[in-house]
Amino acid sequence: MKKRHEQKLIILSITALAILNVPFLLIFNNDGHVFGVPTFYFSIFSIWLVVILVSYIVIKRHYE
Repeated sequence: MKKRHEQKLIILSITALAILNVPFLLIFNNDGHVFGVPTFYFSIFSIWLVVILVSYIVIKRHYE
């Protein structure tokens, strides 16, 4: 794997760790609902999905 792809994945991991940390997630801790799902859970799984998709794109570019 190229060095720049490794660097992108490291930055993505650090960013995901910061975003999925408790103080940031408490911003979404309210009584609202999105598509019938509590906002807190929706935000956690949405962030997680975005991290997975971005890492997939970075890795896919490596193998092209």
